[in-house]
Amino acid sequence: MAVTPEDCKEIVSVCKANNVMLAVCHVLRYYPASLKIKELLDAGAIGDICHIQHLEPVGFWHFAHSFVRGNWRNEAESTFSLLAKSCHDIDLINFWMGDKRCLKVSSFGSLSHFTNEHKPKGAASRCLDCSVEQTCPYSAKKIYLHRAEKGYFSWPVSVVCNSGVCDIESVTEALRSGPYGRCVYECDNDVVSNQVVNMEFEGGATAAFTMMAFTERLGTRKTTIYGTKGELFCDGGGPVQVFDFCTREKTAYPTNKSAFIPSHLMGHDGADYYLMDSFISALTENKPSLIQTGPEATLQSHLLVFEAEKSRKENRVVFLETRKELFPKPTYK
Repeated sequence: MAVTPEDCKEIVSVCKANNVMLAVCHVLRYYPASLKIKELLDAGAIGDICHIQHLEPVGFWHFAHSFVRGNWRNEAESTFSLLAKSCHDIDLINFWMGDKRCLKVSSFGSLSHFTNEHKPKGAASRCLDCSVEQTCPYSAKKIYLHRAEKGYFSWPVSVVCNSGVCDIESVTEALRSGPYGRCVYECDNDVVSNQVVNMEFEGGATAAFTMMAFTERLGTRKTTIYGTKGELFCDGGGPVQVFDFCTREKTAYPTNKSAFIPSHLMGHDGADYYLMDSFISALTENKPSLIQTGPEATLQSHLLVFEAEKSRKENRVVFLETRKELFPKPTYK
């Protein structure tokens, strides 16, 4: 939405004053598995929510690509990791909690491994010149050049070539002189690579979110929600599994996916399409409630992200119950 709380608030204020419809691309709210989880929670499938445990595995090479060598590596040039990468996940937790207001938040995290003191002995400043490159999991040759040699020029290889031409020669030259060919231990990165956020909501419900760079999986979230009458689990795109404490039976609920989505709009399991469809429908029908990610709901989860980062930097619990004007009870239509 924006990289400061003040700018986020101004966006919402101006939208309200001018009756502007706004959809923020928090695409995970339109993800079929996320919506199925919300549907089951609202139907009381596991009773009252006691705790949400949610993991975002960024992926070891993806983190090196985007947050060590890439555009989101440096807080002064972009923003901090939790906002750049995981505002979607904090928003999801807020969404699943429904009308419960977050009362307090704490967070811990650090920049691990991608620092100069971890640079292997004998390593060069660039991967193409490095004698120990073959033993490095973050080698730019492995991430980009080996893909290009197999004829794969889509993301992330396409990002490396900013000339408009993407072939073996341009990829090689980009790694020789551009930012994506740098040693990950000699970059100007300063954003954290692993972070946890702990939240307490009204009624005593809690949530724990983890953002982790060092994972095999890339972006495939894992969620467990513990309730008074059951336990819900979802790994990636589903199905969503519910264990009922009363019947002691487990039921798998498939996610609702349209069979008519064009293949080029199937990003995020079709959520890219659903997001755009909801926005166009809202405009066509003059019905803002069709937008899952409107300005007020997004502002609330963004402010929670800013407060979590304040907790991490100041090494303290941030209490939100005394600031109800900033964190009113969320409303979802």
